[in-house]
Amino acid sequence: MSGDETDAGLTIAIVGPSHPYKGGVAAHTTSLAHELTDAGHDVTLVSWSHLYPTFFYPGEQPTPSNGDPDLPPFPRTVRALSWARPDSLVRAGRRLHDVDLVIVVHVIPPVVPLHLALLRAAGVGRTAMTGRGPRSVVIAHNVLPHEPHPGDAALMKTFFRRVDAVVVHSADQARLARELDAEHVVVTDLPPHLPGGAPVERAEHDGPARLLALGLVRGYKGIDILLRAMMRVPGVSLTVAGEIWGNAGDELRRLAATRELRDRVSIHSGYVPADRIAPLLADHDVLSLTYRSATASQNVLLAHEHGLAVLASDVGTFGDQVRDGVDGYLVPPEDEDAIVAVLERLADPEEVARIRRGVSAPDLSAPWSRYVGALEALGADAFGADPTVTPTPRRRSRLGRLADRVEGAVALAQVVRERRRPRLDLQRHDFPAWVRATDVLTHDDEAERATGLIRELRLPGRGDRIADWAALGALEVLIGLTDEGRREALIIDASGNGSPFATWARAAGYAPVEVELTGERSSMTLLDVDTATLDVVTRLHPDDARASDVDETLTQAGWALRTGGLLCLTLPVGGRGEDIIAGAADLRAVVARAGDAGFTLVGDVDGEITARLRRAATVSTDPDAAHSLVRLTFRRR
Repeated sequence: MSGDETDAGLTIAIVGPSHPYKGGVAAHTTSLAHELTDAGHDVTLVSWSHLYPTFFYPGEQPTPSNGDPDLPPFPRTVRALSWARPDSLVRAGRRLHDVDLVIVVHVIPPVVPLHLALLRAAGVGRTAMTGRGPRSVVIAHNVLPHEPHPGDAALMKTFFRRVDAVVVHSADQARLARELDAEHVVVTDLPPHLPGGAPVERAEHDGPARLLALGLVRGYKGIDILLRAMMRVPGVSLTVAGEIWGNAGDELRRLAATRELRDRVSIHSGYVPADRIAPLLADHDVLSLTYRSATASQNVLLAHEHGLAVLASDVGTFGDQVRDGVDGYLVPPEDEDAIVAVLERLADPEEVARIRRGVSAPDLSAPWSRYVGALEALGADAFGADPTVTPTPRRRSRLGRLADRVEGAVALAQVVRERRRPRLDLQRHDFPAWVRATDVLTHDDEAERATGLIRELRLPGRGDRIADWAALGALEVLIGLTDEGRREALIIDASGNGSPFATWARAAGYAPVEVELTGERSSMTLLDVDTATLDVVTRLHPDDARASDVDETLTQAGWALRTGGLLCLTLPVGGRGEDIIAGAADLRAVVARAGDAGFTLVGDVDGEITARLRRAATVSTDPDAAHSLVRLTFRRR
């Protein structure tokens, strides 16, 4: 791009996972949004409120409710996409007609029909046909999955035919993309998006190597090969830390329990939060990456940043990142004897000290400059072609274009048919009378009672007890909607990451769309929501909850909710200042403002509610008092 074009910047939409989804792809997507913004571009991150069905991702997809983000969240994030609602992709796509560049982050082929629906709604494809419309780039972290399924290649061919360019992170992936009909392929190194913060001080260690296997435990990671090699070499130890999937976990546990290994292998199953990564790395000497197969990974960079050597198979990009015998070791994939030879060396403390002295911290900034530069070049009109010349259509014949449309329609229809069924069959009678649409939380006993009911209902992914109480009443309101069990209510949840409401609604068969509350504007205003179309809007116990936000919430919900639609929100009670509910008069003022905006309160603020509100306003003198909230539910007139 020329200097003038760079200064002007591009309007870019990134479509991909971000926090609370965890893992390297979500971290890369979030980092990319920050880096493009820092480069002067106008960036919106269009993310997911509900990503994969569990049969595509058997682990826990989001970060646990009390987990911190691996990286700082991107402020302009709109969680508008839901696997269970293909129409959410169409709505989001319509908002992207006027952007310069749509970047789609690709992970697994089953999501391709949804991405195609979004791109079609955004007008992508007009670039190739008429020279107009957003340009489209796919970032393919894996062109095909590590464990491919029938039909994956056909889906990827359809996908690559409809986009302007594909970015991959290794030469092997570039060859594969071209074999699957990608016309314009760019290879660039995967830039670092390292979780866990800065390295921490390491304690002295004089002994055999302490190996670490970090991250998802899956068959292609080859940890079982490492364990079998360790059975032949005494001294070295291994820690396995990460989520364990299926059969790979069964084999790992079986080997770890053998007489040769049971005192040298520790297994810590489950998600490793960001704040534990640096201390965990500091307690080990070598990061093990004995993969059967790989594409691109940042794990070598992560190890070297924290002073660890690496034992890696020569697959994917590992061969380019590890200097064999200098800052790590390279072995052929699935070669147990080669791993044994390296472990025999690592049983010597002097060798451990020597190989770690060869480790140097990687350059974390230059790769991002190259990566952003590559995307900026792809964002240029027609990739440098003469803009006055209409490009040749990608599909050669009318029959070919018709075949493309049929393929996409069939795939999208299949997604609709396979929409996830509810895991919990909740009915209105499952909620006792004390769970009310409008209520005040005043005492710890009330929060504990709500926690007990949550356990009885088997609701997943609970937050803290205050957020649980707030979400429980909103869930009762949602379940009470009359739709003959179809669970088709259109829901916007603006409650923030601390609330379990969206998780519970999905478990009950709904498809809520979650929106961020950060940035200069609430992202509710950025959603493609037609006037008077939503059934429910919730704003429950967000971290920045303030009574002064009520007017904006009422305004946004007022135009988005249909007649009879419900708004459920919470506000803090007690204390001083304009940003709290200090008493019954403040509460009545909120109800009056809601009435002016076209809402009617569900419930009654007089009588018992007023008496309990009076007590809640004096919580500072009560050692058993909860952090008090008032939950208000309004119906749109």
